[in-house]
Amino acid sequence: MTSHRTPPEPPPTLVLVAHGSRDPRTLTTVHALLDRVRALRPGLPVRLGHIELNAPLLPDTLAALGTAGSPGSADGGSAVLVPLLLGRGHHVKHDIPAAAAAAPARTLVAAALGPHPLLVDALHARLLEAGWPPAPGAAARARAGVVLAAAGSRDPDSAADTGRTAALLAERLGVPVVPAYASAAAPTVPEAVRALAARGRRRIALASYFTAPGRFHAESAGAAPWIAAAPLGAHPAMARLVLHRYEEAREHEEARARTATPAGSGARPLLPV
Repeated sequence: MTSHRTPPEPPPTLVLVAHGSRDPRTLTTVHALLDRVRALRPGLPVRLGHIELNAPLLPDTLAALGTAGSPGSADGGSAVLVPLLLGRGHHVKHDIPAAAAAAPARTLVAAALGPHPLLVDALHARLLEAGWPPAPGAAARARAGVVLAAAGSRDPDSAADTGRTAALLAERLGVPVVPAYASAAAPTVPEAVRALAARGRRRIALASYFTAPGRFHAESAGAAPWIAAAPLGAHPAMARLVLHRYEEAREHEEARARTATPAGSGARPLLPV
């Protein structure tokens, strides 16, 4: 008697959700990050969707995913949306969940990338590339400080997330790190520089808490009195973090499904967020 084994379910598509930008360097950077993610997980379907300004827009990406169980569907019609965003602002709380809820595909929404130690790895690496000393002594640390330049948001949760990243980076570097914002929040980068200088810090570096080059990074870097690091970009730690958020969302959903599904039913739903 021949037994027929049910083929394993394909993994959900990882949809990287980028903000979108008129700066062509941003799209180049996002595609480089996608390439790193694909290299780390060969065989995992990976797609891109933008909130605005660039194609493909997120609703179009989700509409193109095959419906669950459709013939030839490589992903089973399911997706995990991973925001290429660094904190809990309006897009993470409202725009992305709304797009997920309206999608024909079954979807999960992962957490924003930050705060997380892998972001600190990338920020530290970018500072080293810009000229931050790899092992500064106590005297050098006593003179140094860092401004963590971020885009900014009116959402207090976003500011809290940036502040947590600043604290993690300060712990890594052993110097004060002050968060500052290019828009919508205070302090500005020049204000943060002045605050550090008032504390006797004369070697003030700028850490770029931006996912890609653009106007905010350029304006922030222009206010740096010493060195200015490049944006996070397609650093390898960013690719690892994207995959971590993808797996984390799946694990949370599986735990929720186990709690909600009666024992022995065999159901393994991927529920919308």
